[in-house]
Amino acid sequence: MAAVPRFLIVDGYPKSSRDEFNQVGMRLAWELYRDMLLTYLPDAEYDVWLSSDPGTNPPSTGDLEKYTGVLWPGCNITIYHHDDPRVIAHLDLASRAYEAGVPQFGTCWGIQLAVVAAGGEVKANPKGREMGIGRKIRLTEAGRVHPMYDGKPPVFDGFVSHDDEVTKLPPCATLLAGNDFSEVQAVSVTYKRGTFWGIQYHPEYDVHEMARLIVAREERLTQQGFFRDHDDMAAYVDRLEALHAQPDQKYLRWQLGIDDTILSAPVRQREFINWIDKLALPSAGLPPRKI
Repeated sequence: MAAVPRFLIVDGYPKSSRDEFNQVGMRLAWELYRDMLLTYLPDAEYDVWLSSDPGTNPPSTGDLEKYTGVLWPGCNITIYHHDDPRVIAHLDLASRAYEAGVPQFGTCWGIQLAVVAAGGEVKANPKGREMGIGRKIRLTEAGRVHPMYDGKPPVFDGFVSHDDEVTKLPPCATLLAGNDFSEVQAVSVTYKRGTFWGIQYHPEYDVHEMARLIVAREERLTQQGFFRDHDDMAAYVDRLEALHAQPDQKYLRWQLGIDDTILSAPVRQREFINWIDKLALPSAGLPPRKI
């Protein structure tokens, strides 16, 4: 294990999707995770695996064991496309991390990977897409006492963008949170020798990044009924960007229905902070981070 914290960030978006994000001014998935990591561990080292790019290879098991943790941002791969080589490669890496006892943390695609690699199931949500702000995410009884949620309100909102949901948990998983849209919004999976904390929502986003994602997904979101037309989308995005620039503006917070569980990074990212403090660093035998 590394003497200083070192993490592997796995970005599964193909280059075409990364180009779309660049065109609308959105940070890439791995960049969002890097920035979140360095906010709380400024001296941390990291490697990035652009796992959908042809010719790139995952770390060997020997290299994997050197990491303090593996970080899984969201991506647009569908995990129940079982013949997709990218799905197979991701499941293999997650399984090897479980076997090696390397802590894992992931969002959106990450929670789905955590569950499927341990024997659970994911399917398309019959309600369709949950987009923008996931409302009233509630901690279960287990979630209220779980270390991932230490310091988190029992009911909160989170950034979301997903069509699929966890439909069956493996026996080694504990349900920590859910809402009316998706029963499974957070899990802790302890499988083989490892533990994976996964959440369906995106603490790595902020209001600006969600605005940029909406622009990138304009056509799809309009077809799905989230916006009437381009002008409707643009007006909503403008309000999000205005709130990002002036987060204390009461009228914007009220109109958009956004509170500090979204706007305050230490609240929004509490799960990741706790993963660092209560799982990743202790598992590696590393000293607590400086606060």
